[in-house]
Amino acid sequence: MNKPITPQQNTMTGAEAVVELLKLHGVEQIFGLCGDTSLPFYDALHRLDHGMSHILTRDERHACYMADGYARVTHKVGVCEGPSGGGATYILPGLVEAGESSIPVFAITTDVAVPSAGRFPLTELDQEALMKPLTKWNKVANTAQGLPTNIRSAFRAMTTGTPGSAHLGLPFDVQKAAVDPSDVWAQEALGSYPAWPAAPDPKEVERFVGALMTAENPIIICGGGIIIAQAEAELQRLAERLDLVIATTVSGQGSLSELHPNCLGVVGSNGGVLATREIVQEADLIVFIGCRAGSVTTERWRYPQSGTKVLHIDSNPIVISANYHTDVALVSDARLALSSINAALDADPQKKVGFGGAARVAKAVEAKFARFNSLAQSDETPIRPECVVTKLNALLPDDAIIVADPGTPCPYFSAYFRLARSGRHFFSNRAHGALGYSLAGSMGAQVGRPNAKVVSVMGDGSFGFSVGELETVVRLNLPITFIVFSNAVYGWIKAGQKTGFDERYFSVDFSRTDHARVAEAYGVRAFSVMHPGELKGALRQAIAHDGPTLVDVISQPLQEANAPVSEWIA
Repeated sequence: MNKPITPQQNTMTGAEAVVELLKLHGVEQIFGLCGDTSLPFYDALHRLDHGMSHILTRDERHACYMADGYARVTHKVGVCEGPSGGGATYILPGLVEAGESSIPVFAITTDVAVPSAGRFPLTELDQEALMKPLTKWNKVANTAQGLPTNIRSAFRAMTTGTPGSAHLGLPFDVQKAAVDPSDVWAQEALGSYPAWPAAPDPKEVERFVGALMTAENPIIICGGGIIIAQAEAELQRLAERLDLVIATTVSGQGSLSELHPNCLGVVGSNGGVLATREIVQEADLIVFIGCRAGSVTTERWRYPQSGTKVLHIDSNPIVISANYHTDVALVSDARLALSSINAALDADPQKKVGFGGAARVAKAVEAKFARFNSLAQSDETPIRPECVVTKLNALLPDDAIIVADPGTPCPYFSAYFRLARSGRHFFSNRAHGALGYSLAGSMGAQVGRPNAKVVSVMGDGSFGFSVGELETVVRLNLPITFIVFSNAVYGWIKAGQKTGFDERYFSVDFSRTDHARVAEAYGVRAFSVMHPGELKGALRQAIAHDGPTLVDVISQPLQEANAPVSEWIA
């Protein structure tokens, strides 16, 4: 029978202290994989009355991706764990993605005992050196007494300022050593993000508003910082009062409903099209909010062009002016910055200028969808990706969540899936773009939002990276619908070889897998679709099913498609 930790205890073990500190920070869910060095930690999880759930995964990389997806939809810290050696190396890709995407994921990797270090024990690895350049906070705890401070520091780092990932190495002997229970306390507010957000300098807000109001043709480009800060309502208020064009990055999708008349949608080289690029080119002022103005958003820093007036809002001052001269910078949480801007506009009734954004958006969106709509009705085989997107637009409820892998899904869904609501209803691993993210990320999203319909879209390359986690999906009976674009190629690379290297195709094609049969072997209800006429019925059945489903779509390869990727269509 589980027993609670009580303040009356004279001592507790390091493992018990870790469990209690996670609980005190509001952690409800842990994703992870067992190992020899984790035995004391697992025993503490088994014995103690902590109320947290643990999901056993099939590898550590996907445990971290699940924690990432969970954190994105809940605004709580995602927690994952794994053992020493290979466990630490496998968990690392997820920490890199979360850290660069400003998502707070806390990875605990257990380790060999401290006295064993340097004596060539099995699975010895310098975890602190490995994780240091790739996390916001990182420590191997070599004494049990320091554990409470370490864990509080990790949560403080992950959730304040610009959120990010953290790592704690937990040696075997430290898990068994004594900790003073009086030092086991937590700042509960640090269990969710953004914690303790910072507001902008009022004088800079005045300068910002002044610069914005003197523009003739401004647009706002929103990155993931809007959704992280939960600034959607303040953004909509500003967009409507000044009739502004609101564009987004892929990570910024959901900053404004894509059915809103002021929402242009995604701009940049992945998901942007010529019609949306023209809006950026014509602007005399660009406002970046929660956006790093990186290579994809700006099509390798060509749009906006050098010399365009730039205003920038970000919680991290390091990203401001990294790529463009910035006329006014607000180092601030996006919600508090937009609230201050709206308050400044409220205080001056003369500032009621309308910039005509909705009219420009309507014209660009019409042009953007003209070609797409004709292709979406195509009866061609293999099935065009446009057909899948348009069917899902019609079938999915407004509160659905789509998790897209890189490759075929990301540009199509970023450009053409119309998010009816603001908030986190679409995401992809845009920081590093590793294949195999979507399946696990969607699992974390489903655990975090159990009442939402979650759809994972991936290419067949990504399926091969992550198929083993279908066992976890079935074991938990997660009602996720997985859609596989089956075209037997690493399509993004082959498309690049076509457009940039005179069709010199090398080592990008592989054999086709019957993904439906593979899924059925795991216990997933599966459908295989070869003709567009079968697509809507299969998707409708898959979405309605009360357990996990997979739809294997025999689809057009990217190098033959009309994907919204600027370097292929310029």
